[in-house]
Amino acid sequence: MNERMLRFHTQTPELPVKRAAGERARDFHEIYGDYIGRKAAEQASRCSQCGVPFCQVHCPLQNNIPDWLKLTAEGRLQEAYELAQTTNNMPEVCGRICPQDRLCEGNCVVEQSGHGTVTIGAVEKYITDTAWREGWVKPLKPRRLLSQGVGIIGAGPAGLSAAEELRREGYKVTVYDRHDRAGGLLTYGIPNFKLEKDIVARRVQRLVDGGIVFKPDFDVGRDATLGELRAKYDAIFIATGAYKAREIELPGTGLSRIVPALDYLIASNRKGFGDAAPGFDSGVLDARGKTIAVIGGGDTAMDCVRTAIRQGAKSVSCIYRRDRDNMPGSLREVANAEDEGVTFEWLTLPKAFLGHSDVEGVRITRMRLGVPDITGRKTPEEVRGSDFTLAADLVIKALGFDPEDLPTLFGTPDLAIGDGGTLSSHRATLMTNLDGVFAGGDVTRGASLVVWAIRDGRDAAASMHKYLRTKAAIAMHTAAE
Repeated sequence: MNERMLRFHTQTPELPVKRAAGERARDFHEIYGDYIGRKAAEQASRCSQCGVPFCQVHCPLQNNIPDWLKLTAEGRLQEAYELAQTTNNMPEVCGRICPQDRLCEGNCVVEQSGHGTVTIGAVEKYITDTAWREGWVKPLKPRRLLSQGVGIIGAGPAGLSAAEELRREGYKVTVYDRHDRAGGLLTYGIPNFKLEKDIVARRVQRLVDGGIVFKPDFDVGRDATLGELRAKYDAIFIATGAYKAREIELPGTGLSRIVPALDYLIASNRKGFGDAAPGFDSGVLDARGKTIAVIGGGDTAMDCVRTAIRQGAKSVSCIYRRDRDNMPGSLREVANAEDEGVTFEWLTLPKAFLGHSDVEGVRITRMRLGVPDITGRKTPEEVRGSDFTLAADLVIKALGFDPEDLPTLFGTPDLAIGDGGTLSSHRATLMTNLDGVFAGGDVTRGASLVVWAIRDGRDAAASMHKYLRTKAAIAMHTAAE
């Protein structure tokens, strides 16, 4: 074993310097600085080079984490990048926004042994940012040029990953998206302080330079039906994500200034681009000077509370029916939010919205955790007589998302759906019930992680390549007869 490794017992874990809460809460820049080369190598050297690397096992992309940590520790950074990008189309994105505390770092053997986790995400970000800066990220070039064409519906992480893999194989690839910019939630859902938009834009530009055609502001169902696109292409990949906000039916739901999380985040991100955002410009979706209540406990809720702080809210509260330990969002995000001034109302449940025309407050009841449910999580139970009122003049609902009714929207009623309205696709091939139509990402999983969307995009591309080669071979055989 190289002597530079196995330093977990002499080196403590250390993330890049995080800007002070008071400073970072005033802007939308990323909150962490960058490693310097020596520090990245030092932190990478803490890896124990496990025989069974649980970090890799628990990564949806099966990234070769121990190997590129070893290369980083040895100063072989370009090789580390080349290895990292073989399994991940967006390593610098995952290094920034993956919940490493629930995936690779949370399952690190060094962490489990009590020595503190290897800072995998920060090293991954450092490797790829360095690669871009040094020009190691090569242009996308097809292996050969094929006559077959592929249409991809949705320019989020699943669609972009599939597009890259299919273009590399030589297919003509066209990506359709309803928004004016590619990236999906990477562009319009995730705030800049977690993922600055030039990071996404340079990935998209690499795909454009590689010959992938993007059709923005294209709404399938309005501008063309799925059937019309199927007639145009040899295969289709549906990666539209999950954009339908889950609702909460309570007295007072019809009051104004009770808004879905995605409407709020999209408006904020549009202003970051310098675009017009009517909801924000009118003041409705601007938290400045307001008392904010966010309902929910996932990563989207954390994005909302931290955005509201940066917009200059008077106060920001997060209402969540379970406790901190049972929260689905990243605990790092919770800690960052608390540092920035967010108040968490743990074990509370909204009962009604109060006000006349605009919302003025939320009536809340206290909860306690009872017996575990079928998933093993303790079930919240109301505490009788514990109601109280939380003032709020803007309520943001971050209760999760479901896929839209695509069979209806796409004008294709025979497109099969499964549980919860997700598209039904074959577990192994990701093909739907329609020949040549594949699907992946949140539209088949339900709202999930970006890293899973990338995985689905790569898997779908591999299945589509096999399907298209078989289709081409059959066509050649038929022509020869």
